[in-house]
Amino acid sequence: MKKLFLWLLLIPVCSYAQKTESPYPFSVAQDSAYIRENYQKMEFMVQMRDGIKLFTQVYAPKDQSKKYPILMQRTPYTCSPYGTDKYKKRIGPNPFMLRSNYIVVYQDVRGRWASEGKFVEMTPHLDIKKAKTDIDESTDTYDTIDWLTKNISNNNGKVGQWGISYPGFFTSAGAVSEHPALKASSPQAPMADLWRDDAFHNGAFMIAANFGFYNFFQEQTKPTITRPPAYFQNNNPDGYDFYLNEVKTTKNSEDGFYKGRNVYYHDNFDHPSYDEHWKKRNILPHLKGIKHAVMVVGGWYDEQDLYGTFNTYKAIEKQNPNIKNIFVVGPWVHGGWAGSSGQMLADVDFGSKVSPYYQENIEAKFFHHYLIDDSKPLDLPEATLFETGTNKWRSFDTYPAKGTQEKNLYFHSNGKLSFTAPTNEKSFSDYVSDPNRPVPFSSKINDGFSADYMVEDQRFAYARPDVLSFSTDVLEKDITLSGEIKAMLKVATSGTDADWIVKVIDVYPADAPEHPKRPEVVYGNYQQLVRSEIFRGKYREDISKPKPFVPNQVTSVNVELQDVLHTFKKGHKIMVQIQSSCFPFADRNPQKFMDIFKAEEKDYQKATQKVFHQKSAASYLKVGILE
Repeated sequence: MKKLFLWLLLIPVCSYAQKTESPYPFSVAQDSAYIRENYQKMEFMVQMRDGIKLFTQVYAPKDQSKKYPILMQRTPYTCSPYGTDKYKKRIGPNPFMLRSNYIVVYQDVRGRWASEGKFVEMTPHLDIKKAKTDIDESTDTYDTIDWLTKNISNNNGKVGQWGISYPGFFTSAGAVSEHPALKASSPQAPMADLWRDDAFHNGAFMIAANFGFYNFFQEQTKPTITRPPAYFQNNNPDGYDFYLNEVKTTKNSEDGFYKGRNVYYHDNFDHPSYDEHWKKRNILPHLKGIKHAVMVVGGWYDEQDLYGTFNTYKAIEKQNPNIKNIFVVGPWVHGGWAGSSGQMLADVDFGSKVSPYYQENIEAKFFHHYLIDDSKPLDLPEATLFETGTNKWRSFDTYPAKGTQEKNLYFHSNGKLSFTAPTNEKSFSDYVSDPNRPVPFSSKINDGFSADYMVEDQRFAYARPDVLSFSTDVLEKDITLSGEIKAMLKVATSGTDADWIVKVIDVYPADAPEHPKRPEVVYGNYQQLVRSEIFRGKYREDISKPKPFVPNQVTSVNVELQDVLHTFKKGHKIMVQIQSSCFPFADRNPQKFMDIFKAEEKDYQKATQKVFHQKSAASYLKVGILE
């Protein structure tokens, strides 16, 4: 499940891919012709150990004089086009690998599209399996690999797998299958914990992404190659207006639109807290016993699976200390590394075509080494990270990077931000949060979910009275933030619940030059978003047990913002913004303690929010600084 249509996953790839010339030497038409001339397409129903058959497509080189490795992707998003006479225009992880003639395999996972069985969202992993009916994604991966190596004639006995987003989860789950032929896995932007990455962010329901996705991602009772019709139509191009004035409440998204027709969407209503339903869908504790090489890939600006990217790498590293575990993060949105440029995202230019660089120099090398020729050492470091701000690739022997020093960046009165702790005896900033006029997550008109917002100019929010802004003085030297950012807030609310959104922003100098590709953009004092996250306050002590706020009582709320590697240049400023809504990226909080999935329009009320910055109640960011 990705909380977007599949085509939305591909939009960021295509949008900037079309605007720049790719260093890849062949056109799509040339690659398509190469596949038809050199590959035979076959389709099989591969039987799993419990008797269920999964639809499996195989693109195998026609050349039988050599043996080739297998590269596999398992997906809930369809293997289309179906039919042995209908070919994909490109196959495999990236075009640079096409002429290495891998045997490329695509499979519809259990219960999706042309496969048999019942689909379960993020199938819970079973550590102990006693019977053939004890199945999960690791067993389906094992059985598929076993069948492929025994039935595809010209394979060399080595198998790799890759996948982005939901297929990234299937890659992670398959990595623990323990099949001896599996030599390399690359989970890319993998879903890891459904409650933390996709359904919710720290208790806040991701309403626009979920609402749009499940309209097409529907339960099926039998194999099919036809997309089902949507439950409903949305003809309003303005997502902010649509969700505020047509969908109205989280409750009405079900009552007025889904109406019980989609069990996956309704699961969120039945399980608003982190209960057993979500816990058993967390793959991270099960990523152990891996014996082959892994490469986790993601983007700093992944609007969907930041948590999955960083925590999949960390879990594999911790639980499998003796394997090769490579980590790659670039300046990409969700899936952006699969495109043909990646140089620009919205108004931000990263200085080079980072996507083909990764494809040719990292991804192709990784799979070639472990599946084709390992006679020479693999010249890839533990971590290859793109440092934003300075726009350069950096290599590290460990992640987090050695030499990172933890420091606190404190809020002060008058909107100041510094590395010095406050000394005031009494000091706070406040604002009135009105859920009936929520802060937009983006200044742009969109359908309610956007990738560009991850680097978007925040001056639209800076101008609002319900957004607090704190900034440093002009920096006298470069400051590089590396690794995790955590906001340690001391807050109070006049209500009994509240959301807290923390944003870290790079403020450009007033004399920042124009960009030739964006002449309409004023870069002077541009407030580029670097990282943001939301936290639903009632989960501040326990994500499984919500707790109301005591009105107007100073309370600790800690917000994990995920990792960064960003340099704030000399002459820039570091800014932090605090607000209590980011709509409709997240649903609105009525600001009273209750089950928000049952809240009526009358329940949404204004509240006064306070952020303290005094000696006895300091609010600050805990950051890592890389010297």
